[in-house]
Amino acid sequence: MTAHTTPAGPAAGPRAARRRLIRELLLVAGFFTVYKAGRLLSTDRTAEAFRNADRIWDAERALHLPGEGAVQRLLLHGDALVTTANTYYAGVHFPATALFLIWLYVRRPAHYLWTRRVLAVLTGAALVLHLACPLAPPRMLPAARLVDTGQVYGPTVYRAAPDADTLANQFAAMPSLHFGWALMLAIGMIVATRGRKGGKGSPWRLLWLLHPLVTLLVIVGTANHYWLDAIVAAVLLGIALLLVPRPRAGDRDGTHAGTGTDMDAGTAADDGAEGAVPALPRQKSAVAAVGAGK
Repeated sequence: MTAHTTPAGPAAGPRAARRRLIRELLLVAGFFTVYKAGRLLSTDRTAEAFRNADRIWDAERALHLPGEGAVQRLLLHGDALVTTANTYYAGVHFPATALFLIWLYVRRPAHYLWTRRVLAVLTGAALVLHLACPLAPPRMLPAARLVDTGQVYGPTVYRAAPDADTLANQFAAMPSLHFGWALMLAIGMIVATRGRKGGKGSPWRLLWLLHPLVTLLVIVGTANHYWLDAIVAAVLLGIALLLVPRPRAGDRDGTHAGTGTDMDAGTAADDGAEGAVPALPRQKSAVAAVGAGK
């Protein structure tokens, strides 16, 4: 009887947590690999990419959007400023998103699942647009008369010749995932750090919006994206947020995520969350059974 009443939870918990972590890493890595491979399918559509760039440039002027050159002229006031902008473009995008997801995975499992799904929808939609509408960035467009700050001042993540760049598709300007992911990072952190039971939380949370704002100025000022690239990314993110249900007010620790996945159901039981204490009633019933046998 002792063998049947000994709980196996503590041994199973770390194993289940490791399995979930490995699964998430493989899932994110696999999705990112598919996305990168898909982007490279349109690298040789140069003529189409420049025709689309002319159309985007004309559309922005027709909409009376501010010229990208106005932002770039501000950056070009000093080498340190433009180099900082290039560094932000090249070095902040992926690390910031990765740290954001890691923090959510550890501290807010329900919000991690929500964010991962929103980013997947946004990135998938972006890939469709990249393939359907290859677009040369403004730094390549003669009509824009902008400086390729990455090549001139450094650092840059792109090669000087787009057709020689085997690691990146430089004709995938629309939408800007730099801006889309940055905006989702800000929204995700604001939502995940709100007060318990729907409380407003600290107003300092709104400072997370500085990240997408700085990202927007950087991607435009370095001539890597048009204003419309960011606008389309924001629209796609809005659609993704409407499609993916948001965690409920009490889902700070993932104990009531209700999303129907192994991680949702197992987080509370395996990771020692507040809702993971139903083992006590089972022990109580086991003692009652022994007492009944007496």
